[in-house]
Amino acid sequence: MKLLVVTDAWEPQVNGVVRTLKTTCHKLQTWGHEVEMLTPLGGKSIPCPTYKEISLTLSPFKHISQNMEMFNADAIHIATEGPLGWAARRYCKLRGLSFTTSFHTRFPEYIHARAKIPTHWTYKLLRRFHSLARSVMVTTPSMKTKLNEHGFKNLQHWSRGVDTDLFRPQSRSLSSNKPKLLYVGRVAVEKNLEAFLEMDIDSIKIVVGDGPQLQQLKLRYPEVIFTGAKFGDELVSYYAQADAFVFPSRTDTFGLVMLEALACGTPVAAFPTEGPLDVIQSREVGCLDRDLKKATMRALGKSRSKCRRYAEQFSWDHCTKQFLDHLVLV
Repeated sequence: MKLLVVTDAWEPQVNGVVRTLKTTCHKLQTWGHEVEMLTPLGGKSIPCPTYKEISLTLSPFKHISQNMEMFNADAIHIATEGPLGWAARRYCKLRGLSFTTSFHTRFPEYIHARAKIPTHWTYKLLRRFHSLARSVMVTTPSMKTKLNEHGFKNLQHWSRGVDTDLFRPQSRSLSSNKPKLLYVGRVAVEKNLEAFLEMDIDSIKIVVGDGPQLQQLKLRYPEVIFTGAKFGDELVSYYAQADAFVFPSRTDTFGLVMLEALACGTPVAAFPTEGPLDVIQSREVGCLDRDLKKATMRALGKSRSKCRRYAEQFSWDHCTKQFLDHLVLV
């Protein structure tokens, strides 16, 4: 199969959407499929206001049209609702081509957190974007339920996986009597990071990641270790050395970082919202509570070996097969 994937989310962004797309496409290629990625790379773009890592493509329809005509795909998947995504939707509509989409990010809640725009306005816009898709792939059952309530149609479940060869337990250092509490992800307002930073727990708090709030939070919380973005074995070491992974977001549709932490043997503390409710389905590997401090204190006592065994159930092969099954021919 010749598959064309259109995405506004791509390098140099570091997030779960980019990791998911890169891993899925690599898996498909190893299975013998031909995959072409249409991303902001190679076209003229400008940085997104407040998100300089995100490139907004200029003249996206021209960029899309030239590349889509050249590739002549058997199936088209539009992964994001940015300029390239809207241009690809328009191209498919004009030519009567079938396509699929995916819902990765709760933009209505993100935009509300930044600009106080009512979420129902943004959900209406996103519902229009996805309305022509033959399948709309969503990360979790609870997200599927929520989008159904907002009037989305043709919803299909596309889960997530974790690379258990890379993310693995390590020998742990006992350099401090205080527990090490870790957050990994974007340092941005929609991640609700201050719920973690404000927790009154005698601990070493570590934030791994980059984002628009980084400098502001560094000044406000000088006792917290901010490392910036980390990758590969260095990132794995932070996961493996932590005593608990704290996930304060209330808006993520999945939270791939939770699986990465569990694969390294580190239990998870989070709020009982979409994403954590679907990922942390066993009380043996984490704790969900409306009080994040209580969740964290309980998570500290969880078995690290059980966390690892739990994460091993999440296979990228299974997730990629789900994706493949939901595709439609043009």
